Amino acid sequence: MIDDESFDVEVVDKSKEWADFLSKKYKQEIRTIGREFPYKRSLIINYETLQKFGKSGVRLADELLSYPNKVFAEVRDALRAHNLLARKDAHEIIPRMNIRFINLPRKTLVRDIRSEQMNTFVSVEGIIRKTTEVRPRIVEAVFRCPSGHMTLREQGYGKFVEPESCGMADCTHKRLELIHLKSKFVDAQKIRIQEIPEGLRGGEQPQILDIDATDDLTGLAAPGDRVIVNGVLRSIQRVNSGTKSTTFDIYLDCNSIEFGEKEFEEVNITEEDEAQILELARDPNLYRKIAHSIAPTIYGNDDVKEAVSLQLFGGIAKEMPDGSTLRGDIHVLLVGDPGIAKSQLLRYVVKLSPRGIYTSGKSATSAGLTAAAVKDEFGDGKWTLEAGALVLADMGVAAVDEMDKMAKEDRSSLHEAMEQQTISIAKAGITATLKSRCALLGAANPKLGRFDEYVGISEQINMPPSLLSRFDLIFIMTDKPEKQRDEAIALHILKAHSVGELIMQHKKNPIDGVNEEYIERELAPVTPEIDPVLFRKYIAYAKRNSFPIITEEAKGTLVEYYMKLRNLASADKPVPVTARQLEALVRLAEASARTRLSMSIERDDAVRVIRIVDSCLRKVAYDPQTGSFDIDKIVTGVSKQSRDLIRSIKETIRQSGDESGTARIEQVQEILVQKGFARDSIEKQIEALLRGGEALSPRNGLIKLI
Repeated sequence: MIDDESFDVEVVDKSKEWADFLSKKYKQEIRTIGREFPYKRSLIINYETLQKFGKSGVRLADELLSYPNKVFAEVRDALRAHNLLARKDAHEIIPRMNIRFINLPRKTLVRDIRSEQMNTFVSVEGIIRKTTEVRPRIVEAVFRCPSGHMTLREQGYGKFVEPESCGMADCTHKRLELIHLKSKFVDAQKIRIQEIPEGLRGGEQPQILDIDATDDLTGLAAPGDRVIVNGVLRSIQRVNSGTKSTTFDIYLDCNSIEFGEKEFEEVNITEEDEAQILELARDPNLYRKIAHSIAPTIYGNDDVKEAVSLQLFGGIAKEMPDGSTLRGDIHVLLVGDPGIAKSQLLRYVVKLSPRGIYTSGKSATSAGLTAAAVKDEFGDGKWTLEAGALVLADMGVAAVDEMDKMAKEDRSSLHEAMEQQTISIAKAGITATLKSRCALLGAANPKLGRFDEYVGISEQINMPPSLLSRFDLIFIMTDKPEKQRDEAIALHILKAHSVGELIMQHKKNPIDGVNEEYIERELAPVTPEIDPVLFRKYIAYAKRNSFPIITEEAKGTLVEYYMKLRNLASADKPVPVTARQLEALVRLAEASARTRLSMSIERDDAVRVIRIVDSCLRKVAYDPQTGSFDIDKIVTGVSKQSRDLIRSIKETIRQSGDESGTARIEQVQEILVQKGFARDSIEKQIEALLRGGEALSPRNGLIKLI
């Protein structure tokens, strides 16, 4: 027992203090509950408002954190004693009301929860991994004995408690029956949250915490949502095969859930940071600085770095009046020879992005990328959904390395995530749609390990055309020997290694004349011009505050370029670009304006993105034989020329064939050579028709269409 006389006890009427606060700050909300009960039955109190309510407010706020259950009871007492609901049946309503607190100043990390926080009010931030279905849970069980006596027993979380005998003194009955109609039930749902990936140190596995949500908090959250959960930390004893353990499991008795709707809210920007960001935005060399701040240890590749910087800033996601959405995220694919530092670039981008997830193709399955249906004890043996990488990267960048090594069926799961930015799941009786508003940065190797200049690109990328067409930019990164460039790369790599060696040696045995300034000077070529921490804050600030509008000059420039490419197409020429490429131009132009925190998209932005897109199209969709762009090479995997040739082969077989439709292959080739087609192309396409089952060869040298 603690002796009360050892403290200076200040007698305070808590009920009056709470009534005073509620009548001044929440009168309207309480009246609404009084009118609309039971449809509206939660009184939501902002912790900040309470803290700013004079001396008593600070005291009440502090008490909430240490003794939450006592505070909930005091708030109900205040409502009852001062008749704030203004209803005759208030004494019946108040016990069924929920008192919820939001906006706590201090967040606790899941890994930092300790035993002294038991039964205190805590606020935890995380991503929802799984949720169970909403089901009724009994909170007050009423039992009846054969004599008709009623016994009430309150039920807690977990185990159902039954009385051993009837509660009446003179009654000896031990067999009691549960009366459903008189018992009290409440909606309940279990939620499992995982730590947000930004706060993890390398190699750490994200920790999880189970949440017990009841009443009107159920059914609000879905896997992949970023939430702040406020509630009372409780424990439940572990039972191992019937034996009670000394270890207890923790769970959070949920009081309120706040949804992280604001983008990048976890990136905290101070006033000094804002001043630095605005100063940087005015820098005339901003674009060069930003490109040079992405993976500075990788030499060159400035066009790729520029495109990746635009991807980090992203375009603007738009919601139309008819409910449809236009994506703002920019998808980039890097296809290149081995050893050109694609993976290093991907890892660097994930580190820079305020929300980034990195996965590698071989180790990623479609369930791991989208969502998995899992059956475990969390859902009491029922199926639950577990969010995958693309859902966890919502509002950020998902980097998928080795895309060409992914299984075919796993790659197909990316289609919807890239264009519609949702993931639809229909597994194990669960039908759901999850959000995946992320930009995808992919890396792949050519089919034969290295690029062959003389073979069309669509034949070299081991990916379906339908997936390739969804990328806004496809970069071909070839590694050709070139004396000057190779020498510069060699010097750059050796410089980075030698400075690294110097730092490591200086740490072990200090070298004379080597100090911080010397190391800084030596590191200059491989040091990013913008500090990565500031860069992250700059991206978050731009995404929160910059929503540029396109000017007439920029609009004219983009339309002019699009029309110029479309006009290259005529009846016998291929279709150069589709509307998808025009949308890509708009998104990139928005990102370019966002980079300098501008409120309008100028002509310079349009010119910049046209240069990037044009260089990509030249490498990806240029058809040297016709001398024009042919987007069909990427969009459909079959160029316009190949389609024309296939049609001509089929027509020639029909015309030169006998009554049964059989023609001599040699004769077909001769006719087509005279029409101007190359002999090797003809042979290749005839072989493809035979292999694809569109034609058959009854005898050697003969062909017949099926």
